Amino acid sequence: MQGLAILLGFQFLGYIARQFLHIPLPANVIGLILLVVSLFCGWIKLEWIERSAQFLLKHMMVFFAPTIVGTIVFFPTIAAEWVSISLSLAGGTLAVLLITGWSTAWLAERERSQCRE
Repeated sequence: MQGLAILLGFQFLGYIARQFLHIPLPANVIGLILLVVSLFCGWIKLEWIERSAQFLLKHMMVFFAPTIVGTIVFFPTIAAEWVSISLSLAGGTLAVLLITGWSTAWLAERERSQCRE
């Protein structure tokens, strides 16, 4: 329970920071950033939150079920636009794969050239 309380506390801190500081990020992202900073600084120990985090990750699909079921409402739109949806999904995936591959190859080559010097 301690781990879940810590995780929820950081999400709440993210919400407070967003409300009062008007940061243009979602509150859960701000909370996650604060959690990562706290982990790196040693203020929070990984062991404190690891069990709760693993439980949440293990059951993540349950949290997405309402969203997935909600797509039923959009079946007429999906049926009408399936070609453009499929092309954009395939094109976006291909673009991400290519850019990631090229970036990785470039960084690996750059690292190799720096090691030679």
